Amino acid sequence: MPEGAGGSSAGLLSCAPGLRLLFGATLASALGTWLAYVALVIDVYDRTGSAAWVSALLFAEFAPMIVIGLLAGPLLDRLPRRRVLIAADLIRAAAFCLVPFAGNSLQIILIAMIAGAATSAFRPAVYAGLPNLVSDGDLVRANGLLQAADNATIAVGPVLGGLLVALVGPAPSYWLNAASFALSALLIWRIRESLETGEAKSRGHWRDLADGLRLLGTSRGLLTVVVVWSAVMLGTGAISVSEVVLAKRVFGAGDAGYGLMLTAVGVGLVIGSLQAGRLIHARGVRLLYAAGIGLMAAATAAAALSPGVATASIALAFGGLGNGAALVGNAILVQRDVPDQARGRAFTLAMSTNYVALGIGMIVAGPVTDALGARATWGIAAGVIGGAAVTAAVMTRGVAASRSSRQRAV
Repeated sequence: MPEGAGGSSAGLLSCAPGLRLLFGATLASALGTWLAYVALVIDVYDRTGSAAWVSALLFAEFAPMIVIGLLAGPLLDRLPRRRVLIAADLIRAAAFCLVPFAGNSLQIILIAMIAGAATSAFRPAVYAGLPNLVSDGDLVRANGLLQAADNATIAVGPVLGGLLVALVGPAPSYWLNAASFALSALLIWRIRESLETGEAKSRGHWRDLADGLRLLGTSRGLLTVVVVWSAVMLGTGAISVSEVVLAKRVFGAGDAGYGLMLTAVGVGLVIGSLQAGRLIHARGVRLLYAAGIGLMAAATAAAALSPGVATASIALAFGGLGNGAALVGNAILVQRDVPDQARGRAFTLAMSTNYVALGIGMIVAGPVTDALGARATWGIAAGVIGGAAVTAAVMTRGVAASRSSRQRAV
């Protein structure tokens, strides 16, 4: 079946039981994660009153991705992906059972790092295994569905999280997140289809690692995601750290206002991810990718100039639409240009380099926001993301014509 042709998203879920279970697991864990995300940020910010501490928290959540991507990526091609996913969920559930008992912000950050380590294995294993659950013609829609499940929770979780923290404090959000990971593990355990085409042959850990790095020279799609999305993540890191300051200090909108801004992004993300398949089929991945990132840049600039939280939220909804479409483009660029036996390494390599950029953005954003203010930080981020859109248009030239790696790799 040609890319993006025929059928509905609901129909795809009904005829692909493995995808349906993975979709449910993603939806459950992502909702809990966003409840806890808002609680963690507000908890740490209220304890310390400093954007720098928020920066440290967010960095701790994704820093393990850098280590896993650079050192442990080959393991995700050798170990059964379903077991990796279940183990990651159980570790995250245990971690968030500990957070309510943390006595200070440092302890919260250390526990968040444990959960981040598990997430670092979970996400690349999901997207590396997804092409084995659906046909090649359904792959774009399947990616859009998983992104939509993840993103739909941004439209609900932040508002619920903000209200929940305002009413009863952060602890209930942490418990709900732990329960969501337990449910996710159960659903993934029920998947009976294989998430890999066969056992990847190993030449030894360090040679396998070197083979993964060499993919940058042979896969134009992977190289594009590494370069372009790293620039996007640099700007996103600055936005993530300063967003709570923009909502609470600049706009005076409080916890609920912060949740509203995140929710607006989530609404756009859902629409963008669900429409990505149709857009790729009609226009190709190049236009979708560059235009989506460009829309993110324009929305960030508009939010920085907004007079209040309502106007900023409208702008962020459009930015989320572009983000959702571009995220599907990221997955397709890697999945269709890298063989299954190396796809775990490809995704961990891409995610690790992206998160290095995100970490730099977050580290810099804390003191910059304290010194220059949230509006200036968002303006700088808009410029960085705009540059990434131009780079995307150049680097994806001709990528849409690439054949599927599963056809080439046989």
